[in-house]
Amino acid sequence: VIRRHPHDPEAFTQGLLWHDGQLFESTGLELHSSVRRVELATGEVAQRHHVTDEEIFAEGLAFANGSLVQLTWQSHKAFVYNAESFALEREFEYEGEGWGLCFDGTDLVMSDGSDTLSFRDPETFEVRRTIDVTKIGRPLRHLNALECVGGHVYANVWQTDEIVRIDPRSGRVTAVIDARGLLTRAERARTDVLNGIAWAPDRDTFLITGKLWPWMFEVRFVPR
Repeated sequence: VIRRHPHDPEAFTQGLLWHDGQLFESTGLELHSSVRRVELATGEVAQRHHVTDEEIFAEGLAFANGSLVQLTWQSHKAFVYNAESFALEREFEYEGEGWGLCFDGTDLVMSDGSDTLSFRDPETFEVRRTIDVTKIGRPLRHLNALECVGGHVYANVWQTDEIVRIDPRSGRVTAVIDARGLLTRAERARTDVLNGIAWAPDRDTFLITGKLWPWMFEVRFVPR
C-alpha cells in the first residue's frame, strides 16, 4: 500500500477507471446507480450523472474511443456517455448479465459473472471472441470488475479478497493478488466486498476499493 484516499462510504462501487489524470467511478443499486468523476485526494464527487431509470443497476465502466461505456447488471443495456459532460450519446444492447468492463486498446472486454470473458467491438458491442478463464486448470467463475493493462486483464473475484491476472489469449490465471487486510475489522463490518481496479500509469500505481468502502487504496502489486 502506497497511500490511502477517502472514498464515499455510500458508493456501491461497480467499476473504477483512471483516464488522463482523472478518476471515474460507476456505482450500482437500483435508485442509486451513477457515473461519477471523483477527486482522488478528497474522495469528493466532482461530477455525477444519476441513472434515472429506477430499475437500472449499473455495473462496470470503461473508456473507449473518447467515451465512457457503462454496463448494467440485468437490463441488457450499455450506456455510452460523453466523457466531459456525461451526456448520454447512445446505447448498446446485449444478452446476459453485465458485470465488469475494460478496454484493451482494441476490444471492450466484458465479464458476466461466469468464467467467460467476451471481447467486443467498441463501435457496435458485437462479440468478436470469447475465452474461458481457468485457475490451476479449473474454471474460475464470478469474475467481476475488470482492468486491462500491460497485455493482461485483471479481475476481482466476487465475494473474495482476490484479484486475478488473466492471460487474454489463453484465459489462464497467471497471478493472484491477495488483498486481505486492507480494512480494519470494524470497517469490514460496515462494508461489502472488494470491487474496483484502476491502473494509473502517470502514478505507476493501481487504485483498488470496494462496495461501501470508506477508503480507496493506492497500491503496487509485488511478488511474494
